[in-house]
Amino acid sequence: MNTTQTPNDRMVYVRPVAVADLPEDVQEQAEGLVTLYALHNADGEQLALVRNRSLAFQLALQNDLAPVNVH
Repeated sequence: MNTTQTPNDRMVYVRPVAVADLPEDVQEQAEGLVTLYALHNADGEQLALVRNRSLAFQLALQNDLAPVNVH
C-alpha cells in the first residue's frame, strides 16, 4: 500500500444483485441464476460481478482488498 492510500481505499462492498435488474445481455450470461454479487468501491463504482458471495470475497482478498457485506 502506498503512503497516499488509506484503509478505506482498500474497502470494497459486496452486495447481492437481482439478475432481473441487470441488462439483458448480462441476464443471458447468468445461466439461470437469480442473484449475482457485485463488488463496489467506496465511490460506488462497480468493480466486478460474480456468481456467488464466496467468490466475491475470494476475489477481493486476492486483490488485497477488504470486503464488507452490504444488504
